[in-house]
Amino acid sequence: MKLFDFAFCSNYDKKIQWLSDMCPEKWSFGALSDNTILKNYVDHTFSKLFDEGKVIENDNYAVFNTGLYTGYYETVCAFFKPNSIEGRQKWFLDGFYTRYQLASFGITDNPSRANYFENPADLVFDTNCDIIPQYRHIFDDPENFLRIPESIRDNPNKQMLFDGAIGHAKRMIDANYKNAVPQYYKGRIQLLIPICLINQQTPDLALVVSKNESGNQYLGHTCLTLDMAYNNARLIARPDSAWLKP
Repeated sequence: MKLFDFAFCSNYDKKIQWLSDMCPEKWSFGALSDNTILKNYVDHTFSKLFDEGKVIENDNYAVFNTGLYTGYYETVCAFFKPNSIEGRQKWFLDGFYTRYQLASFGITDNPSRANYFENPADLVFDTNCDIIPQYRHIFDDPENFLRIPESIRDNPNKQMLFDGAIGHAKRMIDANYKNAVPQYYKGRIQLLIPICLINQQTPDLALVVSKNESGNQYLGHTCLTLDMAYNNARLIARPDSAWLKP
């Protein structure tokens, strides 16, 4: 279920800005102020919660836990009223409120957060494992190929550069485990690995890896732009890494 199918969301940008002010962090890429990251977060979080049966609905209202907190670590929920317009969505997005504010309305529900993982070990890269990249997909898929820096695309040694960048990434992770950032994709946890192709201090891409069935190797599935990687990682938590930032 998508949020906009579930509820009529009038003045959505204004309400998202309201949420952004309640939960201050950088919710836009670069110098922009469009809250793109926050919109992506709310949309995907709602869909995950709906699939888990954690969106609370009754005759009078609906509510879900955004998984976000104010600067005082107050839980923030989305609150819906019945939609008065017939033939439209059942619910109307009233806004985002702390549990204290909801309690002042007489709403005492305590909706649960989305659950993205069962085993915390899945969030940490195992430096004893090799990374086996899927170069056919990274180089031959047109969409993936265009994510590679232009100066690298036609370089006849690009595979060697990638191999070197993967080795460098493993050393970065060995020095600081936070350099491998977890993301949630299609029901499973994967890790995002920094790939530095031009300057070893500045990642150009994020390699998506997950363990094989035997659990003794990581498979490098595809590469993402840093913006794409941040959007995916933020669904679980705000990335605490030196290289993946909006």
